[in-house]
Amino acid sequence: MVYTVTLNPALDYILRLPYVGSEDINRAETAEILYGGKGINVSLVLSRLGVDNVALGFAAGFTGNELERLLQEDGYKTDFVHTAEGNTRINVKLFAQEQFDVNAPGPNVTAEDVDALYEKLDKLQEGDVLILSGAVPPNVPSNTYEEILKRLQGRGIRFVVDATGEGLLKVLPYKPFLIKPNHHEISELFNDDVKSTDSDKIVHYAKELQKMGAVNVLVSRGGQGATLVDENGDVFNLGIYEGGPPVNNVGCGDSMVGGFVAGWERKQDYAYAFRLGNSAGNASAYCDGIAQGEDIEKLYDNYFSQQDL
Repeated sequence: MVYTVTLNPALDYILRLPYVGSEDINRAETAEILYGGKGINVSLVLSRLGVDNVALGFAAGFTGNELERLLQEDGYKTDFVHTAEGNTRINVKLFAQEQFDVNAPGPNVTAEDVDALYEKLDKLQEGDVLILSGAVPPNVPSNTYEEILKRLQGRGIRFVVDATGEGLLKVLPYKPFLIKPNHHEISELFNDDVKSTDSDKIVHYAKELQKMGAVNVLVSRGGQGATLVDENGDVFNLGIYEGGPPVNNVGCGDSMVGGFVAGWERKQDYAYAFRLGNSAGNASAYCDGIAQGEDIEKLYDNYFSQQDL
């Protein structure tokens, strides 16, 4: 079984209007509420590609209840810890002459809530996959990812970590199966100006991360595509699908993680997993929200399966 963890999920309130200004009342033409959070995005891609999974994390108040209701109504499996204080955050996304994002803080998470999450994770078994996505929010202990990997170490569980900065560095000694920094995060980790076009630098630093413990390193590079350095030392590169201007920049990296894990679960082949991950990330860039499985598979069949690595 595959499990995802989202420590600070959200309901995204998406408003579309032609213009936002301070001169008068702004009136939206459309409004919708979607579930959000990096681990949840990964769960959506996994499910849409036929990989059974369970979304874990914290939910609070009436918004947390609605988040879980919406997910379950759409057929996704959840097992959240429901906290006693506060509410799951609502993030406001305005699509007008520009895109404006306002992200709210999350609920208060107590030590008892964290222990309840650990108890759920203790039930994972050999062969399971655990995906930890997103930064640890201020209301959760900063060492939570490190504690999770330390707690589950040696049990035959494959860890996937999509985190930044110290949070990422501290999990490396526990040999995560996959990490997915982007080139900006590589720059911050190694105090170097690494551009998306710096292929040699990206491969060099990916291998440094492997020396620090990561088994496979997948680096997303924006308009330059992505690079994978796998545990065998093989290096794979793919560009992006150029299907016109992208319409969405939210969740593409999460989609790449979900697609990669789905590909690995299917074939245990890094080249295939990398291609499917790129297909998922690119497909999400050309739709509202997270791509559907058929769109990911179509992009793989028609484009990424034919690209040289």
